[in-house]
Amino acid sequence: MQAQLLSSSGRRPLTHGCSLPVVPARLSVRSAAPDTHSPVFSRRQPCVKSGARPTLQFGQESHSRAINARHLQRPQATAATETPAAELPPQDQGWPGAKPVPLLLSIAVGVVLRFLVPIPQGITVQAWTLLSIFVSTITGLVLEPLPVGAWAFLSVTAAVFTKTLTFSQAFSAFTNDVIWLIVVSFFFAKGFEKTGLGERVATLFVKAFGKSTLGLAYGLAFAEAAIAPAMPSTTARAGGIFMPIMSSLSQNAGSLPGTESAKKLGKFLVMSQFQGSVHSSALFLTAAAQNLLCLKLATEMGVVISSPWVTWVKGALAPALVGMLVTPLLMYKLSPPEIKDTPEAPKAAAERLEKMGPMSRDERIMLATMGFAVVLWVTGDAIGVSSVVAAMLGLSVLLLTGVLKWKDCLQYPPAWDTLFWFAVLVGMSGQLNSLGVIKHFADVVGGKLVAMNLGWQAVFGLLNVCYFALHYMFASQTAHVGALYSAFLAMMLAAGVPGLLAALSLAYCSNLFGSITHYGSGQGAVYYGAGYVSLKEVFSMGALMAVVNLAIWAVVGGAWWKVLGLY
Repeated sequence: MQAQLLSSSGRRPLTHGCSLPVVPARLSVRSAAPDTHSPVFSRRQPCVKSGARPTLQFGQESHSRAINARHLQRPQATAATETPAAELPPQDQGWPGAKPVPLLLSIAVGVVLRFLVPIPQGITVQAWTLLSIFVSTITGLVLEPLPVGAWAFLSVTAAVFTKTLTFSQAFSAFTNDVIWLIVVSFFFAKGFEKTGLGERVATLFVKAFGKSTLGLAYGLAFAEAAIAPAMPSTTARAGGIFMPIMSSLSQNAGSLPGTESAKKLGKFLVMSQFQGSVHSSALFLTAAAQNLLCLKLATEMGVVISSPWVTWVKGALAPALVGMLVTPLLMYKLSPPEIKDTPEAPKAAAERLEKMGPMSRDERIMLATMGFAVVLWVTGDAIGVSSVVAAMLGLSVLLLTGVLKWKDCLQYPPAWDTLFWFAVLVGMSGQLNSLGVIKHFADVVGGKLVAMNLGWQAVFGLLNVCYFALHYMFASQTAHVGALYSAFLAMMLAAGVPGLLAALSLAYCSNLFGSITHYGSGQGAVYYGAGYVSLKEVFSMGALMAVVNLAIWAVVGGAWWKVLGLY
């Protein structure tokens, strides 16, 4: 089944039994009957005959690894065979448009704010109207009456129709260089998947570290960290590379989703990778789309970040590495696998690598191009090459060499969808900032915090915890950033928190809260949808690891940032 990549944004809450992501055909395993317990993978479970041992398959092909967590449905099947879609009787799909209840609630929030809440002194009617539209927009991103891009279009249309913004103001962010960097980075991710380079890197780590279950978890964790700078989508990494490999390893060991056997291996691997992925996303500026959005919003708030790629990595290095080392071991204790050793995993990985053969021409070009882009991202400020220009040069190489076709780019909806709704959110947020709305509320709240004589250190910690906890209200990391990042940054600045420290800490938090729920991030939808962990386990482990991760980044990060001179 062909699938499309969806960024880590715009997820609706998921439950077992709803439509969930489908992993590419490279993990096709045959059986006598379909498995009704595996809601995420488009494949049948292995038919294990008495005395026979199923074979581990890392993949049958290296193309089309991406997923779409919202649009692909689990195939329906009878007890013996699957009924072709063309033969299914017509079904009443109900109202095909916007979901009525989420639509009414989203609109009502903005209407109540605009007409029933008194306009604070110092804020203009135009600014208050824009805030109302913005609040409705964010509410819609959470409740999702329409897909994210469609809802953003309705919101920007409302802003122009009511003359709250001019057409040029509403669409001003479409020329934003950071947004285009995100778009080009999605095309890099497409090349990384299309060439099979991502699968090769992950399989190499399994071969090196996979003799024990714990070692396998560490291998997968560091494989993701190695891939993250070149693949700015946690959803793509989870659904396109790591979940298929973990599922194959688990099923080979007799650990099946939705059954008690999940405890053998699959539950541990999934939980370890899910909770550890937040650190690899926080480690690199280009590891997640929301990171680049944080950078742009911080710049708009007047925070100067010189050599952003290097500055980001330096700030995250110590706490992220500690988090990556602690998480698998902690999951090993809290969710212990029944299988402690996996001696055949390295052998299976070696067999897969042998079947893949030497690196193809496209893989070599992709690897060289990504290395070239990373070098430019690191040294760009010194030689006068911006991050977006470096990405554009890399994409140009991929197009010139045929690694990517322009048709691949045109037929990659997540990139263009992200361009649109990111630009709308950034544009509205920027206009709110220009109209003084964010500064007004930040001054009010920041002033009250200062009046409490807590000191900027206490305000810094309190605001970071509040910013983190509010993610339970969001089904998207990028929506959270677009709605709250600027306001919380402004409050920190008003309380006297050093600008660079405030900007980076909130940006790192924007990654850490991606594992507290099954709906709060793209990778959450993938890992929960695999069927190896229950909803209760996702929430309980997410809450526990939220405390652990905040403690790691507060203690280790605080000491590290002091060494770096951030405060």
